[in-house]
Amino acid sequence: MTVALRYAARSDVGLVRSNNQDSGYAGSHLLVVADGMGGHAGGDVASSVAIGHLARLDADTPASDIVATLEESVLEANQEILRRARDEPQLAGLGTTITALLRLESRFALAHIGDSRAYLLRDGETTQVTKDHTFVQRLLDEGRLTEEEAERHPQRSVLMRVLGDVDADPELDLSLRPAHVGDRWMLCSDGLSGLVSLDTIDATLQEIEDPGECADALIQLALKGGGPDNITCIIADVLDLDDLPRGEEAPSTTPQIVGSAARTRHAPTTASGPAAKAAALTREEPEFPYADEDFAEDEPPRRSPWPVLVAVALLVALLAGALWAGYAWSQRQYYVGSDGTHVVVYQGLSQDLGPISLSSEVEVTDVAMADLPEVTRQQVEATITAANRDAAEQIVGRLEQSAITDIPVDPQGTGSPSDGSDSGEAG
Repeated sequence: MTVALRYAARSDVGLVRSNNQDSGYAGSHLLVVADGMGGHAGGDVASSVAIGHLARLDADTPASDIVATLEESVLEANQEILRRARDEPQLAGLGTTITALLRLESRFALAHIGDSRAYLLRDGETTQVTKDHTFVQRLLDEGRLTEEEAERHPQRSVLMRVLGDVDADPELDLSLRPAHVGDRWMLCSDGLSGLVSLDTIDATLQEIEDPGECADALIQLALKGGGPDNITCIIADVLDLDDLPRGEEAPSTTPQIVGSAARTRHAPTTASGPAAKAAALTREEPEFPYADEDFAEDEPPRRSPWPVLVAVALLVALLAGALWAGYAWSQRQYYVGSDGTHVVVYQGLSQDLGPISLSSEVEVTDVAMADLPEVTRQQVEATITAANRDAAEQIVGRLEQSAITDIPVDPQGTGSPSDGSDSGEAG
């Protein structure tokens, strides 16, 4: 028996949020959903970093202990997230959930932290395989809440475990599971599981045969439920290559990357109907409910403006000094990015301050973006920070090696060498 997967990955920004902080990866040996958090940009970075570290396992699946290998890769992703938060103050507080399946032949290693979920449809019944690491789940486990109370609890999204927690080492749920032919796995973020019931998930998984159509249908159900969060879903069917019926679709072979790790990470929801129209209305700024004349009576005596003006002048002077100091600091930083065609070394910060650019090109390298593996190219497009010019040159060297070998590498050099000699390390 030769086991393979037929899979599909989908992600949607939802009807309320303007950016997608979820990331998903589906490949022949690896399935991952990561739900990022930490401000407008931090969640994007955290989930993308996690996908970047784990994606290398899809092409370099170990031949021995896949549970230990998957755990090590997740923990390395955690260290990278902590480093980014430490080196880039604007990313402070970033973190991400992880639910990942790594396949070797007919076995799956499962790693889980946070409230993204894995479901398994086997023999006509769908079960939730993972347990949420949330405050409400803890209350449920202790018998202090009922299922009905948990669904309405105001703190149902408060996480107790995530990657990127500076106060605690990540505590992963790890297990080894058989890959039974005929199984259907679903991995999703809480943007789906929080709105679509288990009964509806079960019915959809059983009724829609094609993985892509099934994932699309589940995301549409979450959007009809209001779509207040990003929604990511991966469907994977376990097949026996030696026993495929004639004419049946072959297993998937091309990796699929969705959400913030993909180029279309912030594509808006295109769904129409009452839910989408209602979402558009909620984005409109409300008018101030009181007219000016409501406050015209009993106006207090006018006071001299000079104390206020002096205080404002002092504040402006202090702010200008702080801004200049910050700008001077930014020009001592480096990062590696792209001009759309080649890998480029920049001096400064990748962010702009309104119309003011905080970076400038230092070197346009000979490394073509088109020659880089997909995951590595996305890391460069998201920019890679460097402590100094020498560190930036070292990153370029690793990227040049990746372009030659077509093997993803860890540009920061914290993981294993790109030749894949140590399959337990993440890129």
